[in-house]
Amino acid sequence: MRRSTGPRRRPNRAVEANRAGTVVGAGLLLAAVAAIAGCGGAAPPYPARPITIICPWAEGGGTDRVARFWAESLARELRVPVIVENKTGGAGETGHRAGAEAPPDGYTLTMITFELSTMRAMGVSELTYGDFECLLQVNADPAAIIVRKDAPWGTLRALLDAARAAPGTIKMSGTARGGAWDLARAGLLLADGQTANAVAWIPAQGAAPSLGELVQGNIDAVCCSLPEAAPAAADTRVLAVMSDERVPQFPDVPTARESGIDWTATGWRGLAAPRNMPPEIVDRLRAACGAVAASPVHQAFMEDSGFTVMVREGPEFTEFLGRQDVQWDRVIQAAGFAAKP
Repeated sequence: MRRSTGPRRRPNRAVEANRAGTVVGAGLLLAAVAAIAGCGGAAPPYPARPITIICPWAEGGGTDRVARFWAESLARELRVPVIVENKTGGAGETGHRAGAEAPPDGYTLTMITFELSTMRAMGVSELTYGDFECLLQVNADPAAIIVRKDAPWGTLRALLDAARAAPGTIKMSGTARGGAWDLARAGLLLADGQTANAVAWIPAQGAAPSLGELVQGNIDAVCCSLPEAAPAAADTRVLAVMSDERVPQFPDVPTARESGIDWTATGWRGLAAPRNMPPEIVDRLRAACGAVAASPVHQAFMEDSGFTVMVREGPEFTEFLGRQDVQWDRVIQAAGFAAKP
């Protein structure tokens, strides 16, 4: 340390105190600025607040039940609250649009459904799967053809041959005109080389009232999912299911392909987020969804609810939805449901 060789001076304590205070104050100011900059520049780890799952369909329905199961499961997996918000209307368009247009920050997910694959072709909306970051398909309930126990047709082939012999005389129902099961019926007939109107479609509010009409003898057949048909099992018979393979819960029900008709039709559900979401958030959500889907709790819930499990992750789910768009565009055009230009 260098020493002064000049005469010693008495230190001015007031000046030194002032200087010390200035240095300390500057240090505190710099620390505060650094802290503020740090808070503004580094986002908290995802997720840091509650997540919403939009359900495009009404509370209490099948999709709502699935959405609420996933909300509870993801809340445990991600350690933040996850709530379900039902946004209904517009044949599913309202909820799907709300989900697609939400901020792509990982805090709004959507339980997307089969109707997304038909909206554009039918003129309901311009929305498609391309407006979403597809995370995970959670199930796929294949369409089935159900008749009364005393019906004269013992097989799907016999029913379709009867329709070919007398077009328009067989009456079928299951949902509204142009709904999922009506489109499944139309596609089945087209795949069999018939017109979409070879079997007359009687619009209804859903599978339950349609099955009631079937049992009472007012219609000849119903097209709906196997879980929906279960309550009427004592009075009905399932001719075939429109899936690639027989459904494990119903091993005695043959597929349409076993009757020589190359046709499948499923009502699917899956989780998606708005597109353009940060990759690290996409990865976090896909990992969480995968963990839930692989859990025994998920398998038990789906089986107890009568839903068919079908898990497709990320890119595989996206590819499936691309094929769905092509399949249903073709059916919608051929069946006369396409939007008029």
